[in-house]
Amino acid sequence: MTKHFSDPFLRVTEQHAAWGAEQLETFNEFMPMGEWSADLGQCLYRQAGRELRISLLGTYDTSEQSWLWAWANPGFQGTPVADAAEKVRQYGQAHGLPEFTHELLQLAAHDDPRRAAETLAFAAMGVLGSAGYLGVQASPDARAYMVPDDPQVPRAEPDAITLPRVLLTGAGLLGGSARQVVAGYFGHHDLPQRVATDRMSAGLPNGGTVDVLFDDADRIASVSINSGEPASA
Repeated sequence: MTKHFSDPFLRVTEQHAAWGAEQLETFNEFMPMGEWSADLGQCLYRQAGRELRISLLGTYDTSEQSWLWAWANPGFQGTPVADAAEKVRQYGQAHGLPEFTHELLQLAAHDDPRRAAETLAFAAMGVLGSAGYLGVQASPDARAYMVPDDPQVPRAEPDAITLPRVLLTGAGLLGGSARQVVAGYFGHHDLPQRVATDRMSAGLPNGGTVDVLFDDADRIASVSINSGEPASA
């Protein structure tokens, strides 16, 4: 999935891997299952009676196996619905990320082109700090990817019970630097951090702490949670 993306793009995506996976769970639980419709001129998306304000990131052509950013699409270029995609382009320019600045990306060389398109949407969600992303079949040969821009979408909060799974899941998404994944998660949630040679620790909102130990291959060796609650007698 990742071997044809640039190293800078993969490093940026790693920063958002654990937080993004956690937030997508929250978003998917919030969205009801059912038929959908979109009014891109009004920046609106509806699914099973729920209406959201959205922005269009881009479209994936399933026959050509290519991704076209909304900021480069003649039908949406310069319109409000492409605002999020334009912010992604600007981020790409500032950080030297060709995946965000090339109008059309050919994905056929990836082992799984559809998953590569999902990775582009996931990375864009991360750099935007969006509360999720949507991928829908817009036509027989095209999928549309959108991000919500709506305060009604809930935001995930660190949870001591699920945190080990969240960090391990994020570290496994790209298979790169687990330390980068954990640092990105702590940063997204503004958790106070302590960094040592073989570990990273952070304070949790409930007063507890999380301690992540890394092995010599920069993988997560263990995740320990201190709940911060006094032990019972």
